[in-house]
Amino acid sequence: MNKRQLLLGNEAIALGLIENGCAVATSYPGTPASEILASVASFQEKNAISMHTQWAVNEKVAFEIAYAGCMTGLRAAVSMKQVGLNVASDPLMSAAYMGTKGGFLVISADDPGPHSSQTEQDSRLMAMMAKIPVLDPDSPGQAKEMITLAYNLSEKFKIPVMIRPTTRVCHARQDIQPGEIVSHETQAEFEKNPARWAATPKFRYQLHNELEKKLAEISAHKETAPSQLSVVSGQLQPGQTTKAIVVSGVAAAHTKDIMKDLDLWDAVSLYQVLQPYPLHTEFISHLINTYDEILIIEETVGVIEMQIADRHRVRGKLDGSVPKTGELLPENIQEIIAEFAGVQSETASLPSVPGRRPTLCAGCPHRASFFAIKKAAKKGIYTSDIGCYTLGLNLGAVDTVLCMGAAISQAAGFYHAYKHQEKRPDIVATIGDSTFFHAGVPALIDAVVQDVRFVLVILDNRTTAMTGSQPTPATGAGACGEPLVSVDIAPLVQGCGVKFCRECDPYKTDELISLLKEAVAYSREHGPAVVIAKHPCLLDRTLRGEQHQPVKIEVTDTCDGCGYCVKHFECPALVPDEAEERVNIDAILCSGCGVCVQVCPKESLSIVSGQ
Repeated sequence: MNKRQLLLGNEAIALGLIENGCAVATSYPGTPASEILASVASFQEKNAISMHTQWAVNEKVAFEIAYAGCMTGLRAAVSMKQVGLNVASDPLMSAAYMGTKGGFLVISADDPGPHSSQTEQDSRLMAMMAKIPVLDPDSPGQAKEMITLAYNLSEKFKIPVMIRPTTRVCHARQDIQPGEIVSHETQAEFEKNPARWAATPKFRYQLHNELEKKLAEISAHKETAPSQLSVVSGQLQPGQTTKAIVVSGVAAAHTKDIMKDLDLWDAVSLYQVLQPYPLHTEFISHLINTYDEILIIEETVGVIEMQIADRHRVRGKLDGSVPKTGELLPENIQEIIAEFAGVQSETASLPSVPGRRPTLCAGCPHRASFFAIKKAAKKGIYTSDIGCYTLGLNLGAVDTVLCMGAAISQAAGFYHAYKHQEKRPDIVATIGDSTFFHAGVPALIDAVVQDVRFVLVILDNRTTAMTGSQPTPATGAGACGEPLVSVDIAPLVQGCGVKFCRECDPYKTDELISLLKEAVAYSREHGPAVVIAKHPCLLDRTLRGEQHQPVKIEVTDTCDGCGYCVKHFECPALVPDEAEERVNIDAILCSGCGVCVQVCPKESLSIVSGQ
């Protein structure tokens, strides 16, 4: 018997995939889903399992690779965060029509709040749009168990199945009992069937009809039916109404405890929905025929609620009983349940503690890049993208952040908006190396074709830093550390038709400022110019051999505490001392990059000799 293990929710999901014979697992990193594929790779290596595990260039590609695996009869899975599902929405919609052969899971991690996302959108709505079933786990343990349930559901009905953990499931830890790793000896075998796998619009109509029949059957599938957790005991008092609470996802875990704390376990019926869509038809009828009042608690949109047609007796997001936005914390749920049940409740009020503004790490090469951009294009428009470099906001070098790859497209949009005016602002776009591979290349090709006059700065720190240092196509290594072909960014940029493409180490900030000024001047007359600001991320241990040799910095007596370095560079290692009218260096935080020496206009910072 394997010993119980304390696992992160994403680790539990990964273990569930391994134990259920997943043969193809793909992903693009994105919090809160990033650890799923990394954990699959770890379990794969530990157990010497023969399977394909891959970080793909984006979510669409990841989806299509895994889906092809299921078309051969293998069990496959693709994982991503909720906004990544937007990128994969095209193949998702089509795959729902065509169905599956082997089990195929789409794991989309939602971020109510949101904690680290552009939106707090609900992936269950995407499942409804695609017309595929979705399962909603309440804990790491249940998420692991749902892998088995989901594969069985997918293979029984030949349909993709979504599992939708949220941040509190993905990043919680639970004591998990590992199971046996099932060896699925299925051999890949693709059976040609153009009417299905390459269906024309006429056949797609037929496939749509088949999909509707599957959904009707799935809405009666006993294995995914809602479970009744508590039953009302005793007789109702005169005038007392029958009440039920319906919960789903992590809200179910909170509600179970709260119902017991409020002594409501035997007073109000409680149901947990495992499959929010399609909601079981018999369950809907049971609720309407049995209860006078029904409270639906779910994150983030009323997906269950909108499938129960009786608006008069249902309480939830649509009537304002449950907040329509934000995360449902235990204290929120307790207030909602107490009001619904008509009981008194006291919730502990947490003191409001001011948060610290997030900032780039000390020694981050992006900080030097943003400083240089501000120097080279002082009154420019700065479009940016999704990554840790979004924190260039603090430095006044980021004006827009929309979605992956939009830095380039929006730069083009601003150019076209201004190009017929006599005075046109300089436009500088910033995008990370991983994001450039993900969604920047098509936008850059379009900018070249349209002769867009702007500068693109590719912030190349050699990794996908914000989500945990996953490899990029330029890294030359795979999810399991295996050697792969490396794609060099500069030739790729030149292949897009860019004539001005240069590289520079942002630690050599003066050189980068000069190069950016040259790029800005070029872009005004000739078209797009690309500067690759290349320096490895300090937090990526695999790149230690390429790191800058740290130096020791001292503050000289000429420092008068003007604050220029703090205001315009914002390195957390630079600490203003108002009493002494100077700046001090926090030796614990300082990485020894030495960029601040080039930043100080009064040359009051210097490298200690002998370093």
